[in-house]
Amino acid sequence: MPNSNVLIIESNGTRADIITSALQFMGFFPQRWDASLPTGSIAHDWRAVYVGGIDDDASCEQILASLDVPADQLLVLVGADSPQLERLTKAGCAYAAQIEVLDFPLRYERLAEAVRRAPSLRASSQPAPLRLVGSSIAMGQVNALIRQVSPFDSSVLVLGESGTGKEMVARAIHDCSPRRDKPFVAINCGAIPAELLESELFGHEKGAFTGAISTRKGRFEMAEGGTLFLDEIGDMSLPMQVKLLRVLQERMYERVGSNRTQRCDVRIIAATHRNLERATAEGRFREDLYYRLSVFPLEMPALRERLEDMPELIGEFNQRLQRRGLNSVRFSSSAMQSLRQHTWPGNVRELSNLVERLAILYPNGEVRAGDLPEKYRGMQPVDEAGGGLLRAMLDGQAKPAPAAGRHVLDTEVLLPEGGVDLKDHLADIEVGLIRQALDITDGVVAHAAKLLHMQRTTLVEKLRKYGLQSCARANDASPHSGTAVA
Repeated sequence: MPNSNVLIIESNGTRADIITSALQFMGFFPQRWDASLPTGSIAHDWRAVYVGGIDDDASCEQILASLDVPADQLLVLVGADSPQLERLTKAGCAYAAQIEVLDFPLRYERLAEAVRRAPSLRASSQPAPLRLVGSSIAMGQVNALIRQVSPFDSSVLVLGESGTGKEMVARAIHDCSPRRDKPFVAINCGAIPAELLESELFGHEKGAFTGAISTRKGRFEMAEGGTLFLDEIGDMSLPMQVKLLRVLQERMYERVGSNRTQRCDVRIIAATHRNLERATAEGRFREDLYYRLSVFPLEMPALRERLEDMPELIGEFNQRLQRRGLNSVRFSSSAMQSLRQHTWPGNVRELSNLVERLAILYPNGEVRAGDLPEKYRGMQPVDEAGGGLLRAMLDGQAKPAPAAGRHVLDTEVLLPEGGVDLKDHLADIEVGLIRQALDITDGVVAHAAKLLHMQRTTLVEKLRKYGLQSCARANDASPHSGTAVA
């Protein structure tokens, strides 16, 4: 277990837990002061100390002295209401120049800012672990396995369907490992022709083959001291598997066209969507290489097995879109219900692409079930039932509603097993009909309002309510109104 590097001196248990959790999230290893423990038992590589609710000046001074760290090399975080604040910040106090005051409730940004001012602490600390998005049980297990295997150099084999985020797992393992300051190099073994893969992995000398006009480093050499991620390892040819196995066993290789042996120090993380055990049984993958790679197998769940993570994933994708300068998009409850009925063969990658597509179509708007591409709608949306009716009404072939008896829009939709948000569902119907009316009338609000048997001003308000202004003409130049829609 890594040595502690931040000491927590706090009598308030709740506050101690808060500061401890925040520091752990940032990658530090805090330990709470326990007066019952002998002084020698906490002798670690201290880089910082948090001073909170401790009234006894002498005890505080004794604890700080026991850390055996020069005052100018120790970051001292002090609670704004700590009894020790005045004494520690007095002119002449050895720790005064290294004091950072923290208010409660604790703000993560303020704590991070304080840590950034302590270069020695930054250099010796582990960065915040990269946590994969998702609070489901399946993702909790994946994150736990990542934390367990990261500190070691054991080979990891990441399994799972295409699009589940296997490279994200590899990067998370690297970023949480002692090799985090060294390169992370990825190569897709299935995307490179077999005859070129050896050169890509091990490099080549000038003139080693036609087209080798200069010496080139391979991925093993680029990743020296760091991590090499071999994606789609299951697509590697058998002759190349033999050469890779030798490197993994002996930690030595030669560039193509060279007889000089080079040693390598890299951690191997491989990934595949194929069933390697079956491939081994069928003779398409070497058994010895399989066991060399799968020291620590880690399987990523498919999206259909972690549907409860979908809101968090959509939120993460929206943040990425905003960082790229795009707008975000929201999904109504009915749209989310439709998305949960999809099988997601493309997994998280498919969801990411869908969110980006809809963010372009409905910037800063709310996507409802009827707005989704057809294959994501699940059950036929109720609002689609009115499409033919609206066109018939426009052509004068149908009346808006019969004089008596059953309503034309009664569509006999079955109630889902889990129930339905009626308010949201009815809003979906309304939005769908408004969209169709605007499509039929080429975006003329006055004509659409007439088709929907409502006042134009009422329709304008609904357009604003549902964010549908873009579906209408910028200026409604109809005889009924000369004012702008927005």
